[in-house]
Amino acid sequence: MLKGKAWLFGDDISTDHIAPGRLFHLRSNLPELATHVLEDARPEFAGKMAKGDFVIGGRNFGLGSSREHAPTIIKLAGVSAVVAKSFARIFFRNAINVGLPVIICDTDRIKEGDQLEADLEKGILINITQGYEESFPALPPVMTAILQEGGLVPYVQKHGDLAI
Repeated sequence: MLKGKAWLFGDDISTDHIAPGRLFHLRSNLPELATHVLEDARPEFAGKMAKGDFVIGGRNFGLGSSREHAPTIIKLAGVSAVVAKSFARIFFRNAINVGLPVIICDTDRIKEGDQLEADLEKGILINITQGYEESFPALPPVMTAILQEGGLVPYVQKHGDLAI
């Protein structure tokens, strides 16, 4: 069960919003780059979010380039999951590959600061603050297994590539 506070972002949050291009020189220092996560969308986010908090997006979260840096630094910053109405396909897959849970569901009712819980296996997002549940499509078992191992590389190291 994932638990944390909601931080609202809008539609079309790009990989450049997540990992600002002007910080290209930090791509070999991902922990430092993570201190700037989503800085171009909300400058205060990285400094104020707490480990376990949720990033809440609208439509087309993660559009843009195919760099894995974007979901990687969201995970390194301590975000428990990204919840959005829809994701750019390549961002979605990169997120799973690096071990960052991504949840597709309606985010219209979620308010800034709401306390949330998510059960990835059951496909339920609970808004504790407002007292409601939102269903979402549970991830396929192989994706859940990849997330439980911390990403695709640790999954393959443990289970081999034929287990995918």
